[in-house]
Amino acid sequence: MAQAMSPLFAKEAAMGASKRSSRRQGGGSKGKGRGRQAKGRKTGKRSVRVVEGVLHVLRPSVATVVSDEGSFPVAKGGLREGMNGDVVRAAIVRREGRAMAYVQSVMIRATSTFIGIYQVAEPLGVVVPLDERMRRDFFVTPEDTSAQRLGVGEGDVVVARILAYPSRKSAGVVTLDRRVGAGSEMDLDMEAVVASYDLAVAFPEDALAEAQAIHAEGASVLAAEPGRRDLREACCLTVDPVDARDFDDAVSCRRLEDGGYEVGVHIADVSHYVRWDDAIDLEARRRTTSVYLADRVLPMLPERLCNDVCSLLPNEDRLCMSVVMRLSAKGEVVASEAFPSLIRSKARLDYGTVDAMLERMGAHEGGPAGAGTDPSELLPAAGGHAAEVAEALVALDEVSRLRQEIRRKRGAIDFDSREAKVVLDENGHPTGVAVRERTPATQLIEEAMLLANESVAAMLAEREVPAAFRVHERPSQDGLREAMPVLRELGLLREGVGERLAAGDPFAVQEALDKAHGTPAYYMVSQVLLRAQSRAIYLPQNLGHYALGASAYCHFTSPIRRYPDVIVHRALKALLAGTLGSKEQTACQKVLPQLCRDCSERERVADAASRMSQKVKMAEYYAPHVGEVFSGIVSGVERFGLFVMLEDTCAEGLVPVRLLGQGWCDFDEERHVLRSGSGGKSWHVGMRVAVRLTGTNAARGQIDFALAGGSDA
Repeated sequence: MAQAMSPLFAKEAAMGASKRSSRRQGGGSKGKGRGRQAKGRKTGKRSVRVVEGVLHVLRPSVATVVSDEGSFPVAKGGLREGMNGDVVRAAIVRREGRAMAYVQSVMIRATSTFIGIYQVAEPLGVVVPLDERMRRDFFVTPEDTSAQRLGVGEGDVVVARILAYPSRKSAGVVTLDRRVGAGSEMDLDMEAVVASYDLAVAFPEDALAEAQAIHAEGASVLAAEPGRRDLREACCLTVDPVDARDFDDAVSCRRLEDGGYEVGVHIADVSHYVRWDDAIDLEARRRTTSVYLADRVLPMLPERLCNDVCSLLPNEDRLCMSVVMRLSAKGEVVASEAFPSLIRSKARLDYGTVDAMLERMGAHEGGPAGAGTDPSELLPAAGGHAAEVAEALVALDEVSRLRQEIRRKRGAIDFDSREAKVVLDENGHPTGVAVRERTPATQLIEEAMLLANESVAAMLAEREVPAAFRVHERPSQDGLREAMPVLRELGLLREGVGERLAAGDPFAVQEALDKAHGTPAYYMVSQVLLRAQSRAIYLPQNLGHYALGASAYCHFTSPIRRYPDVIVHRALKALLAGTLGSKEQTACQKVLPQLCRDCSERERVADAASRMSQKVKMAEYYAPHVGEVFSGIVSGVERFGLFVMLEDTCAEGLVPVRLLGQGWCDFDEERHVLRSGSGGKSWHVGMRVAVRLTGTNAARGQIDFALAGGSDA
């Protein structure tokens, strides 16, 4: 909301900012580069270290300055007029044993426009940013006629262009560039998520024009490229969530006479259409990933490509990059090859349909597959190909179980999880919650994709071809040690396992997960151990993947939605064609380290935005249920209260300490346990509790609980 102030004071503040706009444009920068180290300066009797770096505002009042000397958290009150992405000069001061940053000045401004809500505070206009990290309102001066010219009224959502940045002595001033729409007709909470995470929405006109000129190709490309194979007669099929719109991976599988298997993974040939440095490519590099929000998808590529030209639609000729792997009867990879191809998918299936088919055919239990069952009844979408599609799926299910065991024996860690997705109606209003868990259908696709990714990574690593490798390092001992008290509290560490786990032994991590399996604490234990892991990132060279137990790994299977996969496709094509020294590959390799950093960073942002969007809709879903009692499990314990996850929907909320009903509580930070001051009650991760919903805040994705009385450990 706009800050309350008298019109006279508001006008004076805005006009003061307007007078300063000419000298504050661009933050006073004269070509200062980001990350430069500034010299220390004397203040009184001591020298204060000053650095230049990029300001990252994570959420309101929480920020970091990233410089060549390292990353420094911004102290409380130290943000001053800095905004996210700005290049700033900051003083580094030690506070309570930590080096903290205080922004002194802004060198280069990163934000020139933003989306906000227009309000009127006569004689001024006020724009309230939807990005919650921008904690100040901006003013439109009385002489600015942009609101009238654009037909903007009270409550409309607008794009505002900054004329003068806010400072300690003056307010920010903007003019209006565009009216987005009426706020009453938009989901402002979701629009705030888009704004707060800097998510790209509209595509540039030149990228859209390029996309419109692209048409799906087939036989003509097959004839022009001698190395491209015709797989249109092969039994290729897609299996995706029922609500999927883009299909970038297809699979095929057949049993061999020696008892082994031939598994094919066929991935949309995006790099055939998206050429290096074209307008579509430049925009894809800027986005690096599609973002999946609760109410929409913000794609990496224009819709014409991701939902049509590059989508592996059934019974349509589509260009692919294929990896065909020959496996032994035990599921071990004997040989693999990659090549460009042309396929025609025989069926578009969803996970639920495949699970039902496998259950009916008795395949997953190891029974006689297909006995007395008509595949055409189970797979109507496959039409006349139902029998061969069913046979391929049953074979893939067998491969999946074999591969899971192989990966387990080599030290892969299986972090099982439940994914909650709020179901929305056509107007974006929540109607329910769907909890997705691993099933035989999801696992057979997952294992096929892992096989392809490992095979391609091995091909590239063996020849030391630079590409975007997916790297997951061994977790730090400190992170694992922090998880151990929680595991001990739950009785999950038998003698000797703790020492091995602290040393990063993946078999010890898996043993703790196995012991928790089937208990109320299982998903909590998965989260605790997952938080202790290093985050997987993209790097130009192969360093292996700890959690998968893979010596080489990359992302090859989703080029429609991930730019690293496009990089890998181009590198693989260059390897197969003998053109690793081409102009395109040379140009890519020069910027590959930065591309990998950008992809890793934007992946984190996309994941955070996706989670926040689900929290917003989950809070909206539970708003009518205030006062009701639910069963939940303690998912986290902090000094300020208990995080509780509801068992049915995975919705998570907070029970603050003051509502525990026990007065003063003592927090055991090492074991993550809260104990009442009297010692009569304690709460720990994995404990079952009954909670009453006390309130929600959809804008913040917040759900509040109170204990409803009693808890079962």
